[in-house]
Amino acid sequence: MASVLFLCVHNAGRSQMAAGFMRQLSGGEVEVFSGGSEPVELVNPIAVAVMAEKGIDISDQQPVPWTDERLDAAEVVVTMGCGDSCPVMPGKRYLEWELDDSSGIPLEGVRVIRDEIESLVEILLDELAGSSEI
Repeated sequence: MASVLFLCVHNAGRSQMAAGFMRQLSGGEVEVFSGGSEPVELVNPIAVAVMAEKGIDISDQQPVPWTDERLDAAEVVVTMGCGDSCPVMPGKRYLEWELDDSSGIPLEGVRVIRDEIESLVEILLDELAGSSEI
């Protein structure tokens, strides 16, 4: 089973949406982790709302810091704007997704970010399927 770790600063928007899409779209065929370099207390309620519009419930998720264990377990690490605070471990496949931070952005803007994330997750899933990792 392939494993993917999604990282952003607060682990409250982008990485949570990406993890939600990966869980849903992979049908459980990908082990999914997420984390943040400076996690906040709660997932962004607007991110929760826009994901619910797609039929994906991330309301039960909690922002957490990335850990060495999760980093070690992941085959692919996707970073989203955490820059130098994101961990780097040799031998991992890294992707940097250039996405706006969803905190403080109105609903319509978060929908745009959500849709970008959905497209990127679909591309990554196709790549994983093509490499027989899932």
